Amino acid sequence: MRLGEGGAGAAVTGELAARSFLWRGLWLVWQFLRQVSGDDAYERYLEHVARMHPGETPMTRAEHFRSCQERKWNRVSRCC
Repeated sequence: MRLGEGGAGAAVTGELAARSFLWRGLWLVWQFLRQVSGDDAYERYLEHVARMHPGETPMTRAEHFRSCQERKWNRVSRCC
């Protein structure tokens, strides 16, 4: 068997590919959880401002948090 035709080198390469696949999967799950929980809201806001309002200065993280809290809690939220 010549070098590069399998053997120990192929096992190491396969193991690295499996680890890479696992880490990629964990990273995707983490990103999904951040999006569902709203943890990445400020990053998404910054992307939106950069894309849709390029000349505007974005709010700071604290201002954005306050704005989200006001939007969430300062409205009527009942069924009747």
